[in-house]
Amino acid sequence: MAQTHVYAGVGGYYGGNEGNLAGVFRRDSASGDWQHVLREPEAYTVFVHPHDPNVVLAGTKDGIYRSTDKGASFRRASFPDNGVQIWSFLADAADPGRILAGGSPVSIFRSDDSGESWKRLAAPKLPDRGKAPFAVRVMRLARRPDRPNEIYAALEIGGVMRSLDGGETWADASDNLINLSVEQPRLRSKIVSDTEAEGMLDGHAICMSAADPDGVILAVRMGLFRSGDQGRTWQDLRVDRFSPFTYGRDIKVAPQDPSTLYACLSVAASSKDGALYRSNDVGKTWQRFDKVQPHGTLMSVALHAHDAKQVYVAARYGEVFGTADGGATWRDMPLPPGVQHIYALACG
Repeated sequence: MAQTHVYAGVGGYYGGNEGNLAGVFRRDSASGDWQHVLREPEAYTVFVHPHDPNVVLAGTKDGIYRSTDKGASFRRASFPDNGVQIWSFLADAADPGRILAGGSPVSIFRSDDSGESWKRLAAPKLPDRGKAPFAVRVMRLARRPDRPNEIYAALEIGGVMRSLDGGETWADASDNLINLSVEQPRLRSKIVSDTEAEGMLDGHAICMSAADPDGVILAVRMGLFRSGDQGRTWQDLRVDRFSPFTYGRDIKVAPQDPSTLYACLSVAASSKDGALYRSNDVGKTWQRFDKVQPHGTLMSVALHAHDAKQVYVAARYGEVFGTADGGATWRDMPLPPGVQHIYALACG
């Protein structure tokens, strides 16, 4: 197995991390200790370029940082704004140099040179969905494989938005999510905002698969939902039939098999339990995949671009687990003591 590095993006919310322990941590997947490779800003997402694992991007509380040496060192990219949080990246399969980034407050940026420089695209014009203690975040981006200009974004707390022109303009795709919260009391949840639709608008992750070209699958606080009509209507996948956990934090399509999905499911945002589930039929049924006992909400799953047997998962309070043999055995890879609030995991 070629050398793989695992990267953890660490935030620092909920009281922060003592002694400046936020940023990006890196370790060899097989052995070794975690290295604190980006120390200054909080990091909310990490991205390993699928065509060049030397290039690693970190989305932080102050724009984008870039590495060209597999994460050994980072420098701030040429980025047009200061103080913009970056929460997501999306590669373009047809153009390896083109990458989108999603920010907070809601914003979309594009690079045409593998993340070295960025420009801000037109600001999405979205309806005001309610008041919350933080600006809406573009948490994840997903591209339709057979129509690459069709892109969806999961928004925390803002539901979903859709672009049909490669990210240049966006439309809201959340009306039916709100309707579901009105029609079904079990889908109502209000914690930090002024709307009972908050739980359905609490978008954390989104994905699309070549095995289900029309399908968009969304992970929100209230579970996993699918749309087959560009976000006009949404159906509850009722993951509660398969899992005692329904709080959806991450969902990804296996790079080697478009029918296989992985989802991080937990109790709540700051819970003490969770599990990694896998679907082999594009989300129709689910089975627990991990063989570990996390002590925090599962925040992110990382899938290797070229090795289907490597899967890594992170829990909020510093726990990382990994398998290199397709789930048969698992390794405990905890971050250094005191490091908490992992937001993202990547590998490559």
